[in-house]
Amino acid sequence: MRILYIDIDSLRPDHLGCYGYHRKTSPNIDSLAASGVKIRNLYASDTPCLPSRTAFFGGRFGTQTGVVNHGGVCADLQPEGRDRDFRTKAVEGSLASLLTRCGFWTASISPFPRRHSAYQMTYGFNETVDTGQGGRENADVIFGQARRWLDYRAKEDNWFLHMNMWDPHTPYDTPESFGNPFKDAPIDPWITEEILSKQRASYGPHSAREVPHFDANINPKVWPWGRGEIGSLADAKVHIDGYDSGVRYADEYIGRILNLLADAGVLDETAVIVSADHGENLGELNIWGDHHTADELTNHIPGVIRWPGLTTAGLSVEGFYYHLNLASTIVDLAGPKGQEMMTANGWDGRSMAPALRSGSGGRSRLYLSQGAWSLQRSARWDDWILIHTIDTGMKDFSEWMLFNLAVDPHQTRNVAATHPEIVNRVGAEMTQEFERLSAACSLGDPFRQVQSEGGPYHARVDGPDWAPYLERLKTTGRAHHADWLVANHNAPRPIELALY
Repeated sequence: MRILYIDIDSLRPDHLGCYGYHRKTSPNIDSLAASGVKIRNLYASDTPCLPSRTAFFGGRFGTQTGVVNHGGVCADLQPEGRDRDFRTKAVEGSLASLLTRCGFWTASISPFPRRHSAYQMTYGFNETVDTGQGGRENADVIFGQARRWLDYRAKEDNWFLHMNMWDPHTPYDTPESFGNPFKDAPIDPWITEEILSKQRASYGPHSAREVPHFDANINPKVWPWGRGEIGSLADAKVHIDGYDSGVRYADEYIGRILNLLADAGVLDETAVIVSADHGENLGELNIWGDHHTADELTNHIPGVIRWPGLTTAGLSVEGFYYHLNLASTIVDLAGPKGQEMMTANGWDGRSMAPALRSGSGGRSRLYLSQGAWSLQRSARWDDWILIHTIDTGMKDFSEWMLFNLAVDPHQTRNVAATHPEIVNRVGAEMTQEFERLSAACSLGDPFRQVQSEGGPYHARVDGPDWAPYLERLKTTGRAHHADWLVANHNAPRPIELALY
């Protein structure tokens, strides 16, 4: 058995053809989905990048390990103390270690560990390749390393290759020679002049007035596809074209990788998985081109799997699953003792191999978190998502946001005020679930640790961006928002005063 896991940073499923997108962003991923299985409701339990990949490659929720942030105490796994053995539990219980014990040669091609000093992602791998540009490399660079690896490993049996592409991640920098495949393709009509007007009157990092970060200064050499502000529908189209072109560019190189496997005569014997660490907000909740929330767009990720002898062509798995379930499925299918090893090492995920065969199964509700750009926790079930904001990360959020995704997939209408019974019931259940999970964490609830440090790493009230951003709000006609932040810091607003 050979397993190829293609991990595309910031890839949201609703911008793929196989998930219903109207633009032709993903012909190769769509072909994989047609010949394999699509998981419709797969979610990263902890976002964004560092918490997500720590959870995936370690098999445990961030609420238990304490890794929920991009800086501070909660960006690192907690020491095991005097119970630390000759080898650590974190290493011995990692995804790669378990696969190695199942007889696989494991390799990862990714700039991610050095980008975030997150070497827990590499625990147990036989080989790791750092492509050296910290996430700024395009898919052609990743492909070059993967091609060299496959040149000498493809025909061997029992390997696992993790291949990490970054093209949809901001800044949007698809090579100019690739052109714009979507120059004449319209964007989704949910973005209107009315919505943009409200967003521009609001505030926040990566908002419509500050797309690059905390100001509108965009370097075209770094971000050639972008706009510093979203002032019109034309600007919104440029922004979304940049994201979609990144998706299309990554998809192009997925096709080339599959061709290499076919040329080696092993494609039909290789399990191929396409997923992501998290999604991306493209205007939703006034976040343009980043991943700041525990919402539908940041936590929902694609899951496309073609596994020889297991998956049925064109099957759609409808239940709700964590990305931890995807990691558990890989280990389960790799060897007869996979599930036993995961249980022994305290993994939180369980294999969804039965669902890949039947299309049925899954959880009735998921609990999701975000701890690096805001402090949010959410519950996702049926057509609903309920988001609890503890720290806004300098954004215009109310404490509770409830969205009916069946009629409002882009989260434009917070209906929490008209459904207090849902907010009260599900909110209480969500609180109990996170209390249960954090009981296993040596820090207690890691969100409390993040709060004690001034809030999420990227938007701390005492951080370097705080004072300059308050000044920018004053000089751009939004002094009343600066006054709110000075008086209340990153506390959420009452629902009647918030944009969302």
